[in-house]
Amino acid sequence: MVVDPDFARTGTVYLSYTHGTQDASTVRILKGRLDLKTRRLLDQTVLFESDPPASANEQLGGRLALTRDGYLFLSLGDRWEPQRAQNLSDHAGSIIRIHTDGSVPSTNPFVSVPGAKPEIWSYGHRNPQGLIGDDEAGQVWATEHGPQGGDELNLIQPGRNYGWPMVSHGLNYDGSPVGSGNAAAPGVEEPVHFWVPSIAPSGLTMQREGAQVSLFSGALAGQTVVRLVLAGKRVVAEQRLLEGELGRIRDVRLGPDGLLYIITDDPEGRLYQLVPATEQARRGGYRPPI
Repeated sequence: MVVDPDFARTGTVYLSYTHGTQDASTVRILKGRLDLKTRRLLDQTVLFESDPPASANEQLGGRLALTRDGYLFLSLGDRWEPQRAQNLSDHAGSIIRIHTDGSVPSTNPFVSVPGAKPEIWSYGHRNPQGLIGDDEAGQVWATEHGPQGGDELNLIQPGRNYGWPMVSHGLNYDGSPVGSGNAAAPGVEEPVHFWVPSIAPSGLTMQREGAQVSLFSGALAGQTVVRLVLAGKRVVAEQRLLEGELGRIRDVRLGPDGLLYIITDDPEGRLYQLVPATEQARRGGYRPPI
């Protein structure tokens, strides 16, 4: 879910979800107005539905990002059919961009390409599970799962091919090389940062503190919150927080209060508020679940 910047006035929210059956499902974006008094979602409108349906109910992607200039981005996984990620006539394995009314921007890179899905913004993705727009820099960042190793942080640029399943820093689950067996290839965007072994990144947010810019990613297999310090388009430092303490981290968000919030992936999952180390010391530890 993402919340409209003018939510206080409009109540507008955007949701992504799977639609269909266990045997054939798509990923949708829904726009609605959340009535906080009645706790009902009103004026529901489906803005987008991926095509065609897929049988695999995993590798969905499904992360949303909303930029202040009125663009919605959605990540879509390859649905365990890797070659779909290189097919521009198929939404699978791509990141799409639409307007908040569901229309396709005329400046999308493949609008005029015969047979291509006009919503596609970038392609060659395996399973992007983190997505964030940086309005100040005009950039979009994404994290995605590799196979065995090769999880990636990517700076998403229009029309670019991010290489799956042609190249990877990881291996297939049977230990064989991915695609060409190389980590790079001509015409393929290389990740800004990658993880070997995998951490299974999930959720992504950005924090600006003066001139310092940091990305925070949850990690499922890694059971940690990863902080990546940026210098322009480069990662210059990595820090792992709360490693093994809270379990699988499904999502991480920056709240309007400037604090980080994380949610754990568990039958008894919890929502945590994290405070900076100086404040943590004053309070005697990080905040309990809320």
